[in-house]
Amino acid sequence: MSQLFSPLSIRGVTLRNRTMVAPMCQYSAQHGFANDWHFVHLGRFAMGGFGIVMLEATAVSPEGRISYGDLGIWDDAQIAPLARIAAFLKEQGASPAIQIAHAGRKAATPIAWRGKFNETEDEKARYAFESWKPVAPSPQAHSANPDFQTPAELDAAGIRKVIDDFTAAFIRADKAGFEIAEIHGAHGYLLNQFLSPLANTRTDQYGGSRANRMRLLLEISEAARSVWPADKPLFVRLSVTDGSAGGWSVEDSVVLATELKARGVDVVDCSSGGFDGYALKPAALYQVPLAAAVKKTGILTAAVGLISDAVAAEEVLQQGEADIIALARGALDDPNWPVHAQHVLDRSEAAYGLWPRQAAARMRDRDRALEIRAFAK
Repeated sequence: MSQLFSPLSIRGVTLRNRTMVAPMCQYSAQHGFANDWHFVHLGRFAMGGFGIVMLEATAVSPEGRISYGDLGIWDDAQIAPLARIAAFLKEQGASPAIQIAHAGRKAATPIAWRGKFNETEDEKARYAFESWKPVAPSPQAHSANPDFQTPAELDAAGIRKVIDDFTAAFIRADKAGFEIAEIHGAHGYLLNQFLSPLANTRTDQYGGSRANRMRLLLEISEAARSVWPADKPLFVRLSVTDGSAGGWSVEDSVVLATELKARGVDVVDCSSGGFDGYALKPAALYQVPLAAAVKKTGILTAAVGLISDAVAAEEVLQQGEADIIALARGALDDPNWPVHAQHVLDRSEAAYGLWPRQAAARMRDRDRALEIRAFAK
């Protein structure tokens, strides 16, 4: 069996394989509630054979949303629709996962696929339009783009609220039936803002030195681990490097990963970027070296970023550069990527076992008639 399609046990959860759907915002919720779009969008990935299906950045508070269309987990009433999704993912053999997030100064921005605030009054009512003032470590806007507001600087009480909001969100995620939860510390959102000197100009215990800038993420990790069941894995997504001059670096992430591991974090989901001046050039497998660097600390890592070739994904695992292969846009392009990839790596009839039972026999019969995959001559 290939390593990509071998099981992986983390704490009390055994993944059926080492593929993961990375979080992808859909900007399709109203007042933070999941709906049928989210159910169908995510369900197809579980049917397609992924080992982990992770929900998009799900906000710990209304002001923590990237846009008014984001999912939320700040209200007990939001648990039921999330639980419906988690249950279906598990029924289909995937481990249901959720990314828990706060957007910080990148909050209250336009719906991504609209591109700007151009809602009519009718659309504002129909789509539950909201606007609010963001909060951040320091009172500076993300960029000169007028869609980004100048945020209010979090004071001690505000930071305490962020920690409490994350803690409550993890309790709700457990009640909703998720097996894995991930703290979003990447892509220029709140916790990445605290980490990076590009966004954090504080002079108190949460700013200045690297140790101070790491403090909030480490405190949230401790708080999450204290309420998240001991048999459930805890992930953290990092921008391993901001990829911008003067920003957070790979070396910083290596130090941080060691501290996260000591606090009960099991996996670092390794991405990059989030601030102006990003200099990494996207290409196939371009972020794999980031996962490899963090993995040297002894923590498990997930590699993500333009991974599409099954053989290349297998080599990443075989070479010990990562432990999990995550796809985002690649999963959108092919929701059945795992079942297709397994046929590439395993030419036997056993590969049909990853298809949903409703489809497996039909696919086997089709392939036999066409003399392809396991039946190629």
